[in-house]
Amino acid sequence: MISRFLLILAVNCVAQGCTQVKVWERGNLAKSEMAFTPDPMQEKLHDHIYHSKEASQSVAAGAGGGCGCN
Repeated sequence: MISRFLLILAVNCVAQGCTQVKVWERGNLAKSEMAFTPDPMQEKLHDHIYHSKEASQSVAAGAGGGCGCN
């Protein structure tokens, strides 16, 4: 009985995030404020500098380490 209740509760929690986006609402979602990274170029630059200073390699970057100039 408890496991059934937990299953129903879990399904309800997961299903709350699913919704249909109406056509007239898509314009709001396309605004730059709604993006995960409002300025992708600035985010890429910060990522490059961070990984250069940490001497590590990210998924998107090339070799790590050094001055970060390349």
